[in-house]
Amino acid sequence: MGGPTAGVPKRRKRNGFWSTLFVDLLRVAIALAILHAFVFNFSLVRGSSMQPCIFDGDRLLVDKISYSLAEVKRFDVVILTCPKEPTVDYVKRIIGLPNDQVELKDGRLFVNGETLTEPFVPVCDYAGDGTWRVPAGHFFVLGDNRPVSSDSREGWCVARTAIRGKVRACFWPLGRAQVF
Repeated sequence: MGGPTAGVPKRRKRNGFWSTLFVDLLRVAIALAILHAFVFNFSLVRGSSMQPCIFDGDRLLVDKISYSLAEVKRFDVVILTCPKEPTVDYVKRIIGLPNDQVELKDGRLFVNGETLTEPFVPVCDYAGDGTWRVPAGHFFVLGDNRPVSSDSREGWCVARTAIRGKVRACFWPLGRAQVF
């Protein structure tokens, strides 16, 4: 004889499908909104201060909770609130940790008197020499494209509270997709 839907008009079956699909999509949207509010964020890069690693127009996935569970590390790529313009976010690389002494001399980088071997390819700035002491609770950040980067060499270090998240990946454009 008939199965469990025998005698049920086809229209009712279709309405059940669409309402189930709608409810499932609504659940996914709510879950993504909660994750976006508390766990991750997306960031659109404006400017060339992180080239050749990150380019103008790249889309980044930013992890907002890592630093609640772990320490900020040297060479992490982060999104931060600019100390000079609080409405602007920057993407920069952590170079100096709290209480470090950072020195740039002839395009070479030194931390606490030791040559710092950078595991990426920065664009060196031979005109930006100087020595800086990183205050407690702050970080010294640089852009990878140092000749054009607005960063800690301008006399500001980043408070821990100004770091909005750790960049985990560049997901767009696909040709430059990478994980950090």
